Amino acid sequence: MGIKIISNNKKAYHEYFIIEKYEAGIELFGTEVKSIRKGGISIKEAYCRIYKNEAFIENMHINPYEEGNIFNKDPYRNRKLLLHKNEIKKISEELALKGYTLVPLQVYFKNSKIKIEIGLCKGKKNYDKRLDLEKKDIKRNLERTFKAGQFKI
Repeated sequence: MGIKIISNNKKAYHEYFIIEKYEAGIELFGTEVKSIRKGGISIKEAYCRIYKNEAFIENMHINPYEEGNIFNKDPYRNRKLLLHKNEIKKISEELALKGYTLVPLQVYFKNSKIKIEIGLCKGKKNYDKRLDLEKKDIKRNLERTFKAGQFKI
């Protein structure tokens, strides 16, 4: 069936250098899954944390399901990430020693299961962000000139 992206965190790519990516499952309830299927999820302000050898995602917003009434959970509750023990150990060592950050990058369906891609990231400085924007502008201008046929080889 493949992969269908539900939510993407473009801000993370602008704010951080992504060092390593991990795929994890999320511990969800039924009404949360139904709400996610309708597209009611936001990971822009979310972040991940390791606590007592377990990974959690915090501040991820899932809209309450309209037909869920009493079964709806708190939209901002902490949700457990399903990772292997050795992955959690490796990530927690990297976070402690090198000062990296754990950031959610995207949420997607993979063969009807909801997965989240988290990235081990290092923060960018302002000059790094400006450099990235300049590269993006140059690339966009080159694509325009090639598309318009102004450039002849």
